[in-house]
Amino acid sequence: MMEEEDLEFVEELESVLQLTPEVQLAIEQVFPSQDALDQADFNAVEYINTLFPTEQSLANIDDVVNKIRLKIRRLDDNIRTVVRGQTNVGQDGRQALEEAQKAIQQLFGKIKDIKDKAEKSEQMVKEITRDIKQLDHAKRHLTTSITTLNHLHMLAGGVDSLEAMTRRRQYGEVANLLQGVMNVLEHFHKYMGIPQIRQLSERVKAAQTELGQQILADFEEAFPSQGTKRPGGPSNVLRDACLVANILDTRIKQEIIKKFIKQHLSEYLVLFQENQDVAWLDKIDRRYAWVKRQLVDYEEKYGRMFPREWHMTERIAVEFCHVTRTELSKIMRARAKEIEVKLLLFAIQRTTNFEGFLAKRFSGCTLTDGTVKKLESPPPSTNPFLEDEAAQEMEELAMEKAELDQPKKPKAPDNPFHGIVSKCFEPHLYVYIESQDKNLGDLIDRFVADFKAQGPPKPNTDEGGAVLPSCADLFVYYKKCMVQCSQLSTGEPMIALTTIFQKYLREYAWKILSGNLPKTSSSSGGLTISSLLKEKEGSEVAKFTLEELCLICSILSTAEYCLATTQQLEEKLKEKVDVSLTERINLTGEMDTFSTVISSSIQLLVQDLDAACDPALTAMSKMQWQNVEHVGDQSPYVTSVILHIKQNVPIIRDNLASTRKYFTQFCIKFANSFIPKFITHLFKCKPISMVGAEQLLLDTHSLKMVLLDLPSIGSQVVRKAPASYTKIVVKGMTRAEMILKVVMAPHEPLVVFVDNYIKLLTDCNTETFQKILDMKGLKRSEQSSMLELLRQRLPTPPSGTEGSSSLSLMTPTPEQESSRIRKLEKLIKKRL
Repeated sequence: MMEEEDLEFVEELESVLQLTPEVQLAIEQVFPSQDALDQADFNAVEYINTLFPTEQSLANIDDVVNKIRLKIRRLDDNIRTVVRGQTNVGQDGRQALEEAQKAIQQLFGKIKDIKDKAEKSEQMVKEITRDIKQLDHAKRHLTTSITTLNHLHMLAGGVDSLEAMTRRRQYGEVANLLQGVMNVLEHFHKYMGIPQIRQLSERVKAAQTELGQQILADFEEAFPSQGTKRPGGPSNVLRDACLVANILDTRIKQEIIKKFIKQHLSEYLVLFQENQDVAWLDKIDRRYAWVKRQLVDYEEKYGRMFPREWHMTERIAVEFCHVTRTELSKIMRARAKEIEVKLLLFAIQRTTNFEGFLAKRFSGCTLTDGTVKKLESPPPSTNPFLEDEAAQEMEELAMEKAELDQPKKPKAPDNPFHGIVSKCFEPHLYVYIESQDKNLGDLIDRFVADFKAQGPPKPNTDEGGAVLPSCADLFVYYKKCMVQCSQLSTGEPMIALTTIFQKYLREYAWKILSGNLPKTSSSSGGLTISSLLKEKEGSEVAKFTLEELCLICSILSTAEYCLATTQQLEEKLKEKVDVSLTERINLTGEMDTFSTVISSSIQLLVQDLDAACDPALTAMSKMQWQNVEHVGDQSPYVTSVILHIKQNVPIIRDNLASTRKYFTQFCIKFANSFIPKFITHLFKCKPISMVGAEQLLLDTHSLKMVLLDLPSIGSQVVRKAPASYTKIVVKGMTRAEMILKVVMAPHEPLVVFVDNYIKLLTDCNTETFQKILDMKGLKRSEQSSMLELLRQRLPTPPSGTEGSSSLSLMTPTPEQESSRIRKLEKLIKKRL
């Protein structure tokens, strides 16, 4: 029974001592301990097993029990001490709380006393300052009353004086008095509810209205609309009246300006009526001369009558421009059939000169005051086409390639008067565009005729291929047209002119450049009886003459110049035209045309040199290589190829000195054409002995070195060949050398021969392997086993290759095509 009671006590104690994780964590932080008895997850069985891991350790059980009992006694003492120490804690806490409450009550009482004293002090200050505030308000009101009475006195007296001066037309005194009265009246806006003040305000308004009507009447009397004579000089009364009009409503000022300018230009409308002879474009100078005289006359007679800030001289000139633009538009619509290009350009030039005169004389400030809308000036251009006429003439005499690459000119100041009159000519600019179309057509025809008469350019290898002079003439004329048209308009006429430029750029490319390229013999009709007879007699293939090579290089240089200049022309046109129309300017098609001419020229040069090397390669394929007994110097066909290269390449290089990139393209295209053709003829050399293969390998190496030196062959200045070209030559000629090395290798044992072929030729296939076997002179029976072995040892091709290989078997190869052509040639020769 005692044991059961002890177990129940232990379980109750464990349930009471079960702490939450937060409390347990706090205890571990305050009293850290590594003792197993202090751990929250203490297990008695594990602890005992730790103390007595073996049966032998039970011998120390008494010592362990004594230690635990000692530890228990120490814990009991500590617990007893702590419990006793907490006996008086509650009483001390209550005593401290009572003391704190007493201190708070005392503090609250002191705060209340301070608040009461502050309220008494504030009340005392208010009583002291009450009288002072009353005195301040009285002073402020008194000052305001005095000021208002003074203003009222001034206003009443000013209104009386204003009405009296108005009746006597004393505008000089009125101008000074009216501004003061209006300033004083502004102080009475908040008193308009008072009848007397409202009455004074109405009298001021009535005086202003009377002044306005009176001044307009005075000007009408001085400058009658129907009058034929003008006063001899300005009137002091009218000069003072203008000062008063500056103060009155702006409509009075505008009415005075409008009537005066209308009366001043009435004579102009009579002199230059639509039915008058002087009204036509050929006498447009008289219009501008008349207004210049009128402006001088105005400055002498009326310059001091109007205030300077009215800018009357500029206003007269601007109104004259508007009237002139309207009158010219009407007369040009009525007589549109009589407008010629020279007459139109004459009128436009004189008009733009007059607009420039106005820009130098006036600032254009009246164009933005609402009366006249300021016209947009054309965007400033960095185009070096825009130069004076003298510079244009000098460029026409000697135009160089860098003409469009000159430094940009500084931005010219905007002309606010640009287009104020010349805008009326824009609807009639189609006459100018049609004229330029005709002139450019005549210019192209003259270029064609001059080229036929003068013939191709003479060889000049010292300075490189010269650009055809007609190219410079064409772009000089384009420049002149663009300058003229941009001065006339930056809108649709510029788009129409751009279309004309595109048309004749294409015509120049086809008629002058492509049309004068020499024709190759192959393009004239393919195989002919005469060509076969020449081949039978051992004659060489027809080549381009030195003059023809120089002509091709000259056309190539000209096309390159046209390509670069056309690109810059497109940029300059976009600068000239309105921003909204820039997307409609596109000369990409014309640049592509010149690129086509360049490609055709390079292809002609490649074909010519390639055709010159063909007889040598044919001779190589016809040699009996199985009968070669010893290896000597390079073969005659190699010498022939080198000779043709040394004849053509220096001429081409010197004539393309100004366009090195296209000479590099020529070299690359020739290598891409010659090397595959050489390998094709190499396969035709069969059978080949070991010595013959060695001789061919020597020849191949010689050709490889010549091709690597091709860009600088025959030149005193040795330059390193471009890496792209060197890579093509090395790759192609190395393949030819590898083919010959495979031919030189013994074909037995078969496995070694096939492996050697796969190792040397990275692009190995059965077709090439069979050609090599034919070069070795092996029989078909021997070839079949070797081909089968090759198929076995070749890596498995990816999916889809079988279909392509079968397709290649169905399609005849170039070698098969050349074999058919060769059989046809032999048949024709036999019949001949």
